[in-house]
Amino acid sequence: MQKTLIKNAQVVNEGRTVTQDVLISGERIEKIADQIEIKGNVHIIEANGMFLLPGVIDDQVHFREPGLTHKAEIYTESRAALAGGVTSYMEMPNVVPQTTDFDKLEAKYQIGAEKSAVNYSFYLGGTNQNLEVLKRVDTESVCGVKIFMGSSTGNMLVDDAPVLEAMFRDVPTLIATHCECETRVKSRLEDAKSRFPNGIPPSEHPIIRDATACYLSSSLAVDLARKYHSRLHILHITSEVETHLFRNDIPLAEKRITSEVCVHHLHFTDADYELYQNQIKCNPAIKTQADNDALWKALLDDRLDVIATDHAPHAIEEKFAEDYLNCHAGLPLVQHPLLLMLKKVREGKIRIEKVVEKMSHNVAIAYKMVDRGFIREGYFADLVLVNPSGNTTVTKDNIRYKCGWSPLLGTEFGNKIEKVFVNGTLSFDKGKIKEINAKRLRFQKDR
Repeated sequence: MQKTLIKNAQVVNEGRTVTQDVLISGERIEKIADQIEIKGNVHIIEANGMFLLPGVIDDQVHFREPGLTHKAEIYTESRAALAGGVTSYMEMPNVVPQTTDFDKLEAKYQIGAEKSAVNYSFYLGGTNQNLEVLKRVDTESVCGVKIFMGSSTGNMLVDDAPVLEAMFRDVPTLIATHCECETRVKSRLEDAKSRFPNGIPPSEHPIIRDATACYLSSSLAVDLARKYHSRLHILHITSEVETHLFRNDIPLAEKRITSEVCVHHLHFTDADYELYQNQIKCNPAIKTQADNDALWKALLDDRLDVIATDHAPHAIEEKFAEDYLNCHAGLPLVQHPLLLMLKKVREGKIRIEKVVEKMSHNVAIAYKMVDRGFIREGYFADLVLVNPSGNTTVTKDNIRYKCGWSPLLGTEFGNKIEKVFVNGTLSFDKGKIKEINAKRLRFQKDR
């Protein structure tokens, strides 16, 4: 069995940073200690004080396969994820055909097994018609059920109130929701059309999809989850008012209602529409500086539990359309979330230990993942070695997304991802993708 010894790394794990050695045996971590000496066939990596982090787990990505592969593919986007230190992802059902029954779900898992560079799981999608399917989802092999409580790319809106309530009552696994009030969004869109007959400017996007639209839907989801004791995970929280829906007075493992914030909502504000225009159009919308400040506060005080990307690539001609109505909503981000958050560490916004907590530990806890998300003996060796003295600049030449563009183009990061291990295999090393050893993610049975 192949063994790899990482020596003298700054291991960032479970709230502290300590210089340690980490021994990988096969797919798992065998030993963690201040000093490990081993003889025989072992590959030694001298970290020289670089940071060793558990791999990022991104609980919300859109890899567009099957059916939308002109935008992205599991092959390309999982390799972009790998290069960014994302070692596991959970992918959304709004593809073609939509992932709304078990045959289509297993077909996606087959694609993942054949093409993915990192660990994978896929959501089963909810519709107004497939409640009986959702009731039978395997809670140990599927990450969750995705419900669009507001329409976005893919037209999977669940707007039948009795069906929605039954989903919260009867679905046996985690329910992940996109929350925006459809009637309010439609009304405000019609108002914008009348106010801007010659074309809606991108800066209107957070006014059309405003905080009230988000809160009306998020609060409904919380009310239903409380009523039926559901496991609810609300994706991409964007507004100050929504942050007050969530608790920080109990441990995450005891929460039945959890929340996510995305890197672009932490990074951009509505002031950035002037420069980026439709490039940062996404659903739910990037909002005000006050909302951004509130998201950071709620993230740091643990009302917001998880950081993700909502990686949502579109072809250049779809994204850079001048007309607001014709521009598709979504940003490609899965190659750079860790570097972006480490940039925030350098800026003094957040501690590196908190970044690891929100991007690795807490995702594993919220989703009840088996043996992932921590640097622990016996756990899968999903690890990222980060050089804090390195430098990374986002350029057209090093973007790995199939769509070929990024809203972070030109951004400089004061860190470099040197090596990434997936299930003990060195899969990314000094800018090059090496051997692939991805696995389907597994989850503990909910009790």
